[in-house]
Amino acid sequence: MDESSKIIPSGHFLTATGKVIQTTVELGQLARERRQQIALTQLDVAGLSNTGNRFIVELEQGKPTLQLQKVLDVLNLLGLEVVIRAKAGASHDA
Repeated sequence: MDESSKIIPSGHFLTATGKVIQTTVELGQLARERRQQIALTQLDVAGLSNTGNRFIVELEQGKPTLQLQKVLDVLNLLGLEVVIRAKAGASHDA
């Protein structure tokens, strides 16, 4: 079965290895691992994403108050994407 045909648990981020991301710390670790996989330094990512190095450091440390659009831009630069789905069993009535 290829990666795209696997069922993704709803309501969570899922890494390529199947790990659900539930915290900013886990998201930061994923970003760091991906950056290292593609052989970029934090300064490289900061320059390419038009952010400061401090932003990249804080993202990788899991700071929960970072600007969402900048986080999404950096993840995109790293070749990552965010998929949002309703949780299984979640009520459709709000």
